[in-house]
This record gives sequence, C-alpha cells and structure tokens, in this order.
Amino acid sequence: MKEKILPFRQIEWWVVTFLFVSIVLSNVLSSPIFSLNYQQGTIYFAKIFIPLIFLATFYLFHIKVFPNYLQDGRTAKFIIYTILIFLGSFIGIGAFSMNARFSDDFIIPFYFNSLVIYAGYGALIYILNQLLIKNENNLVYAYNILRSILIYIFVVIFLIQFQRIAGEFVAILFVFIIPSLFGLVLYNFFLIYGMQKQNRKGEATAYLVLLLCIIAGIFITIAIVENAGEALIAGLILIIAIVAIIFPISNFFFRKYDNYLGQLDSLTVKVDQGTANLTFLRSQINPHFLFNALNTLYGTALQEKGERTAEAIQKLGDMMRFMLHENNQDRIQVAREKEYLVNYVDLQNLRIKDQENIEIVFNRSEDSCTGEIAPMLLIPFVENAFKHGISLQKKSWVKINLRCLDGSVHLDVNNSIHRSNEEDPEKKASGIGLENVKQRLQLLYPNKHELIIRENELEYFVHLSVKL
Repeated sequence: MKEKILPFRQIEWWVVTFLFVSIVLSNVLSSPIFSLNYQQGTIYFAKIFIPLIFLATFYLFHIKVFPNYLQDGRTAKFIIYTILIFLGSFIGIGAFSMNARFSDDFIIPFYFNSLVIYAGYGALIYILNQLLIKNENNLVYAYNILRSILIYIFVVIFLIQFQRIAGEFVAILFVFIIPSLFGLVLYNFFLIYGMQKQNRKGEATAYLVLLLCIIAGIFITIAIVENAGEALIAGLILIIAIVAIIFPISNFFFRKYDNYLGQLDSLTVKVDQGTANLTFLRSQINPHFLFNALNTLYGTALQEKGERTAEAIQKLGDMMRFMLHENNQDRIQVAREKEYLVNYVDLQNLRIKDQENIEIVFNRSEDSCTGEIAPMLLIPFVENAFKHGISLQKKSWVKINLRCLDGSVHLDVNNSIHRSNEEDPEKKASGIGLENVKQRLQLLYPNKHELIIRENELEYFVHLSVKL
C-alpha cells in the first residue's frame, strides 16, 4: 500500500457490484411475487431492473468507455458512446420509474442526483490526484487511504438518495454492519493479533476482554433504557460471533497474509543475491579477452614446441567455453557433456602424468552419444573422484566407465579414498556438491534415473543411469 496506487478502478467496480447486487437480492426476497397485484408487481420489477440498469451503466462508462478514452484520447468517440450510454439508461430507468410511480414525470430526480454524485466523486479524485500524486509529492499511502474513505462516503450518499429503491436492509448493511465488521477486523489486527505476534499475549487478552466488555456495556445500556430484553440476546449473539467466527476467520487470513509476505521477502532476498552475483560476474575479466589470451598462449606454446602445454591450454579453453555458454541452457547434447568430461579427465592426466602410483582409467564408448541431457549432471561425480581419490604419495586410482545407449546414459566411477589431511590443490576445488546433483536428478528426472553410491574404508563407487 505504501509503494504503489491500489487498483481503484477494479475496487470501485466490485464495491458498486456488491452494492447493487445487495439491493437486487434484498428486493427479490422482500415479498413473494405470486401474491402481488399489478401495481405491487410493477414496483417489484422496477426495484429489480432499475439497480441492474444503473450497474450496467456504471460498467459501460467507468470500466469500458472512460478508460479507453484515457488510452486513445479519441474525444469524438468518447462523447458519442457517453451520450448513447446515458440516454439508454435514462430511458430505461425512466420507463420503470414512471410505471412504478417513483416519479410523476419523466424527469427522474434520483437519476440526475446519481449523476451528480458520480461527477462529484470524479472531481474529488482528480483534486486528490493533483495534490498527492502529481507535482512530485508522491504521497501514495495517504492517497490510497483517502480514496478508500471517499469510496465509502459516496456509496453512503448514494444510498441516502436511493433509499426508496434500495430498502432499509441495504442501508443498515452499508451504514452499520460493514463499518462495524471493518472496525472489528482492524481492532483485532492491530491490538489482538498484532500483540500475539509480538508474544505479548497478556496485552492481547486484555484488549479482547476490553472489547467484549464495551460491547456488553452498550447492549446492557440499550436494554435498560429501552426496556428491551431482546437487546441482551442480540449482544450475546454478537459477542459469540466475534469470538467464534469473526476473529478466527480474520486471524486465518492474517496468517495467510504474513506467510505471503514472508515468501515475498525470501524471494526478494534471492533476487537481490542473484542480482549482486550477476553484477559481480559482469565486473570480472571479459571472457572474450580471456579466450583471446588463451589462444595467444596456445600459439606461443606451439611455436616453442610445447605440445603438452598447448594441449592443456586448448582443453581448458574448451571447458571454459562450455561453462560460460552451454551450462546456462536447460538441455544440451549428450555429446557436449561427454566432450567436457573427456577434456576434464585429459587435463587431470596432464597434471599427474608423471605420478607412477596413480592409475587413471577412462573407458568410454566410441559411438556418438545422441539425445539431450541437463548440463553438469555427470561431471560432479568425476570431479569428486579426483578431488578425494588422488594422493601424490599413496597408491591411488580413478576408474571411469561412460556408456551411451539408445535413450540412456550410464556412468560408473570408482576411486580410492584418502582420509588424511594431505595437501593437494584439487582437494580445495569447489565444484558442484553431490547434494545439489541429487536434487536436480529428483526434479529433472523423477523415476527416470538410478543413483547408487557405495563406499568403504578404501574406495568409493558411484553408478548413475539416466533415461533421456
């Protein structure tokens, strides 16, 4: 409410709809139609169709014609439609009013009074907009409150001049019952529910008791002054309704609203974190510059006969390109995921090529892998094997078997385990956590994957099968 203007055109439409539907229902239920004579029947139908004509007029002008004029600015079209709408409503209401003897001539006072009320409301809203929203004041919170109050005030004014058709029940509903319910809900929100949220239960109970005592005192006074015992019964019913119906229902919606705000805050924090991360990434070295630098180093290594260095630079560049471009897609070709895996293992082989106590075995099908798969599903298991399975001093092994079958991919990884605190640069690599991969598999391939993980004191084994 503090940040933006409420959708008042929709709010006004629903308020007016509720008003006229209440009038129609009240008039329909006021008397059985089959027991009415001709004159009573004429009044009966007039009290039903006159509110419906008013509702249709309000909808056509307030929801359709006027908003369209504000958008396209076509004055002639606006004037023509406005004349047609009000001429049609005037004739329809005049006909029903004359038949029901609501007016002795075709000039219907309550019709033109309604137009004046609508025009007065529009003028006040325009002034309110100029004072609080325009001219850089931007007092949105005050504007929302004042406009909401004006809606209610003008509804009551309309009911006063429309009372011959609206009926007593609708007047009581809008003048007494709805404001009372609204006041009770606000009282509960700020003084009872609000205190309970702050763990001030004693004060919340005190405010509840105070409210019930005030209501009981009012109805007891009425019963004594008016000598009406039924006032005591009405007060008791109201107290029971407040405690058993009004407050529990309003508390339910308050909790829903609080949960919604909590989820909104959580999403806002995540969006802010994502924006901050994106800003951080954009502030880093331009990846195209980095690729150009790697290409330069690759050419230099070839000129100096450093084939091994050139090969490593080329594979690193391919992996970086994959991470920056294809890793952001929902699905990639299985062949690209396999290529990334091959480059990663080849780089590891270059790193530990001269270590005799380390065995690296990578069996993979030579046939091209077809189909698509979510990116970065296979590499975490291989990366984990090198991270925890390689020791530069002890006998170590990493054995990988990758098979691409028709409509599925199968990966087996077996590696040694070294639980010492031995320093190895690979152990500090971040990578993607296995828990993250498990969650992605559950979300992306429910009932379409098999993940088996086994370990003992000496080795670690992973089997993954994914149906594409």
